Amino acid sequence: MIKREVKDFLDNLKQLDRKIVTIFLAIGILQTTSWYFTSRRFFRENLFDFFLHSKDPYLFEYLYWFIGDLFTFILPTFLIIKLFFKEKIKDYGFRIGDWKIGLTFSIVFLFIMIPVIWFISASDVFTQKYPHLSSARDSWNIFIIYELGMLLYMIGWEFLWRGFMLFGLEKKFGFYSIFIQMIPFVILHNGKPFIETLGAIPGGIALGWLALRTRSFYYCVVVHIGVMYSIDLISVIRFRTNEYGIGIQSLLNIIGNIF
Repeated sequence: MIKREVKDFLDNLKQLDRKIVTIFLAIGILQTTSWYFTSRRFFRENLFDFFLHSKDPYLFEYLYWFIGDLFTFILPTFLIIKLFFKEKIKDYGFRIGDWKIGLTFSIVFLFIMIPVIWFISASDVFTQKYPHLSSARDSWNIFIIYELGMLLYMIGWEFLWRGFMLFGLEKKFGFYSIFIQMIPFVILHNGKPFIETLGAIPGGIALGWLALRTRSFYYCVVVHIGVMYSIDLISVIRFRTNEYGIGIQSLLNIIGNIF
C-alpha cells in the first residue's frame, strides 16, 4: 500500500507545472532564508557586538536587514528567471510599463492615504511603533539614512511579491494571481498594528492589480514607500512637536513649530 501511494504521489508530481512549483518553492526558501539569516534577529544574535562602539548600532541592524533582504529576494530570483525559466527579467515587472496609469494611480492612492495616515498617526499604537528605529526621531541624518535603507528593502520586497510571484503565476492563474500573492503579503504583516495588517488585504490586492495593469512593480514601490515615508515622517513630526491632535488647529500648530 505504501509503495502504491508513493508511486501515485510521484506520478502526480510529474504532471505538475515545473515553473509554478519552482516559484512556490523559491518563495518558501527565500522567505525562510530572510527570517533566519538576513533578519534583525540574526544581526542582533551574531553581529551586534561588532557594532557596539559605533554611534548607533541599531541603525546598522536595520541596514543589515534592508540590504540583506534586497539581495536575498532579487539575486536568486534573477538566476531562476534567466537560467531555469530562460525568460526575460523585464517580463517580471522590471520595466517602466504604462507610466501614465502607474503615476496617476500612485498619486491618487497616496492622496487618499496621507489624510488617513494623519488620523491614525495620532493613536498611541502608531506613535510607539513608528519609525521602527527610535533614534530616527531624534536625528534627521539618521532618519534619512534609515529611510533610504527602507527604499532598498521595498524594492526587494515588492519585486518578490508583485514581480516574481505575481507575473510568474499570471499565465497559469490569470487574475487569481493577484489574490494568491496577497495571502503571504498579509501574513507577513502579522505583528504590526491591527488596522495596518487588516489594510494589507485591500492594499495587497490593489498593488497586485496596479502591477498587472502597468506591467511593472515600480509603481508598487512608489505607493508602498510613499505610505511608509508618510507614516514615519508624520510620526517624527508629531513626536518632535509633541502635537497628537487630529484637527486643523493641531495641523497649524505643527506647521508653526516647523517654520
